[in-house]
Parts: sequence; structure tokens; C-alpha cells
Amino acid sequence: MPATLTLKNIPDAVYEQLKRSAEAHRRSMNSEAIVCLEAALMPEKVSPAERLKRVRELRGALPKGAFSARDIDAMKREGRR
Repeated sequence: MPATLTLKNIPDAVYEQLKRSAEAHRRSMNSEAIVCLEAALMPEKVSPAERLKRVRELRGALPKGAFSARDIDAMKREGRR
């Protein structure tokens, strides 16, 4: 069963950063606080082998030949202008 937590005396800078982050992620302040606490207290530990496996699976799901190295370089440069 989920519990309720009330936080007091949150520094203004922390509150404002949480507020900005919540807005950026389109979450409520409460949801953003939960996400932040989960990330800090319950980080997912993934071995390098598992991370590499996930990357290869994602790469394998991309359409073959959709992007050439030249296309990718051009897209990167486009954002720098």
C-alpha cells in the first residue's frame, strides 16, 4: 500500500528545480518527486553486458539502411548552426 509523505522546509532552489523538472516532464510535483526519489534510492543496476544487449536489440529494431553515416553526420551538423 502506498504511503503518504509530507516534506517541510524544502530549500527554495530545490523546490524551484523540482517545479521546472515537473513542468518539463509534464508531471505533477508529487509525481516528479516520486520519480526523483526512485532514481536516487532505487537505481536500476544494469551490467555492461546487459546494457550492450539492450543497445544491440534497439539497433536491430531499426529499419535496415534507413540512415547512412553521411545522413547521421548531416543531421548532427544541422543542429549546430
